[in-house]
Amino acid sequence: MKAIVLEKFGGLDSLVYQDIPEPTAKEGHVVIQIKAFGINHAEMHMRRGEWAEAAPVSGIECVGIVKSCPGGEFPVGAKVAALMGGLGRTINGSYAQYTRAPVSNVALIDADLPWAELAAIPETYATAWTCLFRNLEIEKGQTVLIRGATSSFGQAAVKLAVNAGARVVATTRSEQRAQMLKDLGAVAVELEGPQLSARIKGAKTFDAVLDLVGNSTVIDSLAIVRRGGRVCLAGWLGGLEPIADFNPLLQMSSGVYLTFFGSFVFGTEGFPLADVPLQAIAQEAAAGRLDVKPTRVFKFEEIHEAHRVMEANEAAGKMVVVVD
Repeated sequence: MKAIVLEKFGGLDSLVYQDIPEPTAKEGHVVIQIKAFGINHAEMHMRRGEWAEAAPVSGIECVGIVKSCPGGEFPVGAKVAALMGGLGRTINGSYAQYTRAPVSNVALIDADLPWAELAAIPETYATAWTCLFRNLEIEKGQTVLIRGATSSFGQAAVKLAVNAGARVVATTRSEQRAQMLKDLGAVAVELEGPQLSARIKGAKTFDAVLDLVGNSTVIDSLAIVRRGGRVCLAGWLGGLEPIADFNPLLQMSSGVYLTFFGSFVFGTEGFPLADVPLQAIAQEAAAGRLDVKPTRVFKFEEIHEAHRVMEANEAAGKMVVVVD
């Protein structure tokens, strides 16, 4: 099969096209003929050698058709999504014509959508859905702040929260992108920056905050929610510098909740992928009630350009690659 192989750590030329053997059937796994896959920052870090683990074939998610499933958990020919479970890290991932993923990290995603749109769903929407409806437990009518909302993850969270009937306030570092967030359904947009809690209207009344900016803002986010409100830390758009001198006694209001979610837990006992309604999300999109269209679609032969766009922060949303 054709694959994009990580030949060495480094720049765009580290990714090379090679013919390698197809994965064979294995108990507890699903062999998938890949039709399209999403592009993620994790794969850029793997390419550079900045991740602890990197498989020869990168790619942490895909959509495609089941070629084999020895355990019978998925029928041959079914449309499925796969994400995490070691893909691209400890086992060959989705930058190829075929991959083999653990059954626990595969889910049905049959809907009348182009492969490019289906490929925009798995990692981004599974993570956003889990943060919103499991960690933050948002409900219809609640007010939710999404910090870092112009990222592909943030945009997906805005759409899901709005569709669930929540009142969404979003943040961005660019005033020029405020209208885009309002078009997605945000009732208000705030300029991201230090001490947002002192500037934002309705501080101490928000039911939930999804913080994708990270360690630099999470303490401030705790000052925005009401008593009983929840904050979920799930991204590091502002960098990975650790929180310095965090003293809950002085910096955290009584009665608020701080939680964390990382998509690397998908497929574990506590976070089965089956818990995420990927099929329902895809069907909502097919019915026109949710826009999952990627901002950029690349051919398999254009992986270098896809990584260049990602590295230059030119994506403005989710990017996918279609495999012929």
